[in-house]
Parts: sequence; C-alpha cells; structure tokens
Amino acid sequence: MLDFWQQLPYYINPVIFEIAGFSIKWYGVMYLVGLATVYLLLLYRFKKDKLPYSKEKIIDALPWVFLGLLIGARLGYFLFYNLDFILKDPSEIINPLVFNENGYFLGCSRGGLHGMSYHGGLLGAILAFSFYVKVKKISFWKTLDFIIPAIPLGYFWGRIGNFLNGELYGRVTESAIGMHFSDWFHYSGWKTVTLYHPSQLYEAFFEGIVLFLILWFLRNRIKTSGIIFSLYLLGYGTFRFFIEFFRQPDEHLGLIWGGLSLGQLLCLGMILVGIFIAI
Repeated sequence: MLDFWQQLPYYINPVIFEIAGFSIKWYGVMYLVGLATVYLLLLYRFKKDKLPYSKEKIIDALPWVFLGLLIGARLGYFLFYNLDFILKDPSEIINPLVFNENGYFLGCSRGGLHGMSYHGGLLGAILAFSFYVKVKKISFWKTLDFIIPAIPLGYFWGRIGNFLNGELYGRVTESAIGMHFSDWFHYSGWKTVTLYHPSQLYEAFFEGIVLFLILWFLRNRIKTSGIIFSLYLLGYGTFRFFIEFFRQPDEHLGLIWGGLSLGQLLCLGMILVGIFIAI
C-alpha cells in the first residue's frame, strides 16, 4: 500500500484525451469543476441562509470574477515569476502555442498554458469584482463576504488539478508520505527514485478544505462587513506560508530573502492586508 501511494503519480495521465494535436487536461477541467462548486455553494446560501441579496446580481458576478482570475493569474505568473522571459517576448501572455512551418501544432512554449499565479489571480478577480459591483451599484464588502466562504472549496479543485498534472510538487523528503514525481515519466517511461512532498495535496487540504470549513462556519456568525474577507486573506496567507517550507521553490528564482520563497513573501503581504482590513 505504501509503495502504491509513493508511485501514485505514475498511474495518473494528466491528459484526458487528445485530438489533432490539441489535448484536454485534467488541470483545465479542475478549474471548471472549481467554478461549478462555488456556483452550487452560492445557490445553497441563497436557499438556506435567506440573505437579502439579489440572486441574479451575485451569480452574474461569477463570470466577471472568473475572467479576472484567469487574466490576473496569467499576468501575475510572468510579472512575479518570469518577468525577464516575458520582456523578451510579450506575445507569450496571450499566444503560448507553438506551430511548425507547416502549421502543425507542436505544443506550448516555455511559459505554457499552465503558467498561472494564485496571487495574480486573486488581484485580477478582486479588480474585476470591484468593477462589477460599481456598475451594478451594490455593496462591495457585503457582496464579497457573501461569496468568499465558497471560494476555498473551489480552490481545492485547482490544487487537485496541479497534482493530476504532476506539477508544483514539494521539496525532497525521506518521509514515507513522499511521492515520486517527474515531468517526463508519462512520455519517456523514466521513473525517479527521489521522494518529494506532495505539497499540492497539503495545499488542497489546508487552503481548500480546512479554510472552507472555518469560513463556512463563520459565514452567518460575523456581521461586520469585510471581516470574512480579511479572515480569508489571513487564513490562506498563513497556511500557504508554512506549506511553502515543503514546496519546491521555482528553479529560476530559488529562495529570495532570509530563506523565504517569493510565494512566502507574497503571503506575508496578504497577511498584512488582511490585518489592515480587519482593523
């Protein structure tokens, strides 16, 4: 059983199916599952919590937020983690596909469609949401607090997508909980003998399930506008900060300052912003 756990990534194909060079991956599907999860949880809130909000206005905000999330996550990946690369070829942001001289699709370039940043996605989603509530003339803080408790469970599926994609795994470990990860085993058959922390699963559990349970429990118990959102920032920032000690830093960045990764520094910023909003 232990051996199966450690070799589990070898049995997972990140590609669901492929047609004419275009592939559908579990990673992208998990984003859609996450969005559907948030949508269903909000419908539940409208039915059970009986809050005085317009159902249509709240639900109509989701496509805006999702679009802002995707754009922000894509831009944030290059701005935070790969700025030098994007300065050389800005077209990578919107056109990461590679074709040969005959027009046959070869795959993704170095940035790839997988290049996404959580912190960039959060900023993009908040900006899109701010624009939406201003147009619709509804309360920013009250509406945000209504939506936020559902977000961590949607995020859970995003981290499961990272795991199924065999990416963003953790640092080397000798612990039995470690797994064998490799970017190439699905194509070459080569297997690693090194164990790595499955940090995607750590994040899915703590930043997804645990944070969701906390916010969902408090959703109707805290009446002050903005506090639920501040708790989200504090909770995610704290969980992610400590999990980053088990997560493999980006190879081209390494540890930035004081033995901390860029992700940890961004999380410290989240924590400070959460404290500021609460105050």
